[in-house]
Amino acid sequence: MSPAVIALYRWRLSKGAPVLLALFSLAATAQTVVEVRIADYRFDPPAVSIKVGDSVRWINREKRTSHSVQFPDENGLESERLFPDEEYVRRFERPGRYAYQCGPHPEMKGEVLVAE
Repeated sequence: MSPAVIALYRWRLSKGAPVLLALFSLAATAQTVVEVRIADYRFDPPAVSIKVGDSVRWINREKRTSHSVQFPDENGLESERLFPDEEYVRRFERPGRYAYQCGPHPEMKGEVLVAE
């Protein structure tokens, strides 16, 4: 290890309190990511409950079919088409019920319940 690296390491150790505070701040604002699997032309689970600031990750586990995640009550907000093993993540900033469906397969439905 070079003297410059050792000096930088010692400097960082002497500044441990700000680093510890930064780590504590990250832990206090940690968010949850809930996973929804897309397979067999359905969302699994079809309904998830999260808190404000949490996210949902949809992962397409089909072998050949593409899907999307569309929110009709939000002016049709829609993910890009998800091909096998691709994912879409959305963070929810407001409490409420968010109904969604698959754009190309509207019979596939789900909902995200967001609590404060």
